[in-house]
Amino acid sequence: MKEKIIGIDLGATNIRGAIVQQNDLSQITSQRIRSNGTEEDVLNDVFALADALMHDDITAIGIGVPSVVDVQEGIVYDVQYIPSWKEVHLKKLMEDRYHIPVFVNNDANCFALGEYYFGKGKGYDSMIGLTVGTGVGAGIIIHKKLYAGYNCGAGEFGMVNYLDKVYEYYCSGSFFENIHALSGEFVYTQAQHEDVQALKLYEELGMHLGNCIKTIMYTYDPQIIILGGSVRHAYNYFEEAMWKRIKTFAFSKSAERLIIETSSLQNSGILGAAALYYDAAS
Repeated sequence: MKEKIIGIDLGATNIRGAIVQQNDLSQITSQRIRSNGTEEDVLNDVFALADALMHDDITAIGIGVPSVVDVQEGIVYDVQYIPSWKEVHLKKLMEDRYHIPVFVNNDANCFALGEYYFGKGKGYDSMIGLTVGTGVGAGIIIHKKLYAGYNCGAGEFGMVNYLDKVYEYYCSGSFFENIHALSGEFVYTQAQHEDVQALKLYEELGMHLGNCIKTIMYTYDPQIIILGGSVRHAYNYFEEAMWKRIKTFAFSKSAERLIIETSSLQNSGILGAAALYYDAAS
């Protein structure tokens, strides 16, 4: 991990990047992207950031994007919040420009890799990085390697059928608006003031999230699940209700042994994008 890798995190309105070497990041470069621009507009925004970070001693570039990715070819499809990016051959375009290896993957997978190499996932053989924010997504590490699936669709637990909808409808930060017509920010603020109704709503969220985690356990049986995304900041409000559901898991020893942590890693998207290089090399 002595190599210098550029990690880039492409978001809905901003792109952020830094040079990653071992556990160190350079100063982060950030700029707005023209989300509603043409394919070339957004690509030029990506190039501008990478140009600012590029040096002769850079080994590779890793980039995380909020979309489905053809990991082998580095093609991104239907990028969220960037309408013009329907099919972009990002790996080839960047390798043609910089003449170094480029690795492209889904942002949830990058979150998991960031935790595995730099965060609370260090030292584990198998882990799930579960992002709980506006939606629910995950990255999966099996036997110390990222498992993205054939179409980079592994870990989309939020889209699994649940009750009358899918898990994401009930387990994400959108739960409060979906079910109770309240904003997540409002409920969080009320919970901080020990409002009884807000705390009950978090208990509901925890129950649904516990059921989602049980599905993950039946499917992948990980050693550790690390929660990322904005909802993790409210963990103490839903932790008890979540674990109450997890403890109904059919195999009690598995529930006892499961570890759940909340991410405390800063800049996990950038670190995880850089870690795509380490994962490919392992």
